Amino acid sequence: MKRKLRSTTGKLWTLAAIAVILIIWQLASATGLVEGYLLPSPVSVVKALIKEFPVLMEHTAVTLKEAFLGLLFGVSLGFVTAVLMDRFSRVYQAFYPLVVLTQTIPTVAIAPLLVLWFGYEMTPKVILVVLTTFFPITVGLLNGFRSADPDAINLLRSMGASRRQIFWHIKFPGALGAFFSGLRISASYAVVGAVISEWLGGFSGLGVYMTRVKKAYAFDKMFAVIFLISIISLLLMWGVDLLQKKCMPWDDRKETK
Repeated sequence: MKRKLRSTTGKLWTLAAIAVILIIWQLASATGLVEGYLLPSPVSVVKALIKEFPVLMEHTAVTLKEAFLGLLFGVSLGFVTAVLMDRFSRVYQAFYPLVVLTQTIPTVAIAPLLVLWFGYEMTPKVILVVLTTFFPITVGLLNGFRSADPDAINLLRSMGASRRQIFWHIKFPGALGAFFSGLRISASYAVVGAVISEWLGGFSGLGVYMTRVKKAYAFDKMFAVIFLISIISLLLMWGVDLLQKKCMPWDDRKETK
């Protein structure tokens, strides 16, 4: 009962903080403290979101398809890379610096090259999402594998367990927490990465829609898209939390806080 009460109280404080920010924002716009064309009021943004909702849903479907495909390939690539680097020390020494190096290159700098090489269709968007999402998965899983209990590993070895059995019974279950932490980050990055790639060229998607309304100086519609992207990212992270609870029923750390 106390846990539920603490959880409810924490959510109420969060909602209260959001409400205060929105009220201040609305007052700043209504009183003319900030010009409406620079910062449209929350009411104007909500009206734009409702008015443009059918069009936004069409563009959202395209962006989500790119994000999900990129996330799927990014998670698969990250998993395989982490397993290989954990299994073979030479692979780790050779490729771990390259994995880190991929994160030092701004995605905005890569996106124009991908569009130039692969055109304006979905392929460059998916590739950019893959490059954005596979790093948290790779690093999270690798750290999880390497933090496995050495005593448990030695016990299984003394019982004649193979490397595969040690992996599936010790390393993989122990790395699930780190995996879902990386997946939570990657899920939010996937949508952002897809939108960024759409800014530089495409025929549909939330990023394409944003560039069109920006040229028309319809900033209320731009803020509506920003709100929509934030909601989608929060829903994806919430979905990852639900998946984690299903896959890790033994982990009750969040419930005991």
